[in-house]
Amino acid sequence: MTKQARYQIRIQGGIGERWARWFDGMTIAYEGENSRSPTMTLTGIVTDQAALRGILIKIWDLGLVLVSVVRISAEERSERK
Repeated sequence: MTKQARYQIRIQGGIGERWARWFDGMTIAYEGENSRSPTMTLTGIVTDQAALRGILIKIWDLGLVLVSVVRISAEERSERK
């Protein structure tokens, strides 16, 4: 059994408000919206590996390009504060 963890998932491009609801509970940040290569970052708690796979499948279903998936450990979270 895997414990929940905080993840930061970066995606090339972005999604509209309609699709953002697919990622309930995740914070969505957009960078470079007016540039040639905007990115979107999803950050939040993922309950387990099955839930992470579900998020990645949604990204695939939307035809978005995955840039990175980073698991943020408790130590990293406390250092960022």
